[in-house]
Amino acid sequence: MLERDIYDLVDKALFKGKVIIITGARQTGKTTFLKQLASGKNAEDILFLNCDEPDIRSQLENVTSARLRVLIGSHKFVLIDEAQRVENIGLTLKLIIDNIGGVQIIATGSSAFDLRNKLNEPLTGRKFEFHLYPFSTGELIKQSSVTEERRLLEQRLIYGMYPDIVNNPSDAPVILRELSNSYLFKDVFSYRDIRNPDGLTRLLTALALQLGSEVSYNELGRTLGIDKETIERYLELLEKVFVIFRLRSFSRNVRNELKKSRKVYFYDNGIRNTIINNFNPFQLRNDIGALWENFIISERRKYLDYHGLYAETFFWRTHTQQEIDYLEEREGKLFAYEFKWDENKKPVIPPKFSSGYPENSFYEVINPGNYLEFLTQA
Repeated sequence: MLERDIYDLVDKALFKGKVIIITGARQTGKTTFLKQLASGKNAEDILFLNCDEPDIRSQLENVTSARLRVLIGSHKFVLIDEAQRVENIGLTLKLIIDNIGGVQIIATGSSAFDLRNKLNEPLTGRKFEFHLYPFSTGELIKQSSVTEERRLLEQRLIYGMYPDIVNNPSDAPVILRELSNSYLFKDVFSYRDIRNPDGLTRLLTALALQLGSEVSYNELGRTLGIDKETIERYLELLEKVFVIFRLRSFSRNVRNELKKSRKVYFYDNGIRNTIINNFNPFQLRNDIGALWENFIISERRKYLDYHGLYAETFFWRTHTQQEIDYLEEREGKLFAYEFKWDENKKPVIPPKFSSGYPENSFYEVINPGNYLEFLTQA
């Protein structure tokens, strides 16, 4: 099994008097990760509870601390998989952490909005939370090599980084369609306030086709026949189940900067390409630049998160079309990046940006020749 970058972070958080929560989209390997955590421990210390099982859920719902003591017994590690399926799971975990000493609880959940709504209030100050993404570039390099990842770059850009895709590349289109239809969107489409599943599907298609471009909620609403408020609510849900994420526009000093714009990216290229049903090779595509930008930004997000690097992330653009693909603000400094698939293109930092932010002039172009350094180091 591939060792996940999150392993050391979680291992360092054990037995600190906190519940450990691991969130992530379906099929990113959360159950496998729990088993990895358990593999180095005494089997008699492990209690594994799979909340897909109705009888397991019933043992964790509306229970007293006395019943929980009986359930846990002498186990030191309580691993609760798909914890969001348990009604009032936050209260149950609070009872354990407050009343049963010497026990480490690790709970996973695939639906962030569901899991967090049941956790935040009862577990305030009682939890560490981590996120598990599809495989990262750094993780795959450790499993194989830098040379191998460079060789497989086109595969990654088209089919993405979900574990089942990486492990079964010849079946990638079939697996991705099953993943999208049966798992990934299940949390969204079953949500009680989704009254227009067809509208949400069309929104996803529109976002996939506008990859790397600014997104206007009003324009999307007019095109899809959906009001702006519903568009915003659907985007929020898609973020909470880890399908998409948004970048804000950066605006501080320069006249004509875009101040309230957003870009939307997908956590995984393969999911994006599944939505538009396009697995064509590079020579038959006209969206390589957008695929490259989405891949690099999503992979950089994984790196920052897994390595505890706290950065505000943005894009920058003016009304006169001067732009920077991606900004990181770390420790009061700005780092500007452009993402170019063509290594022969040598863009320069926009004059408006360099004059507006002269003290923050770090600028780098990320292309296939240097991208691995960007995704594996600060």
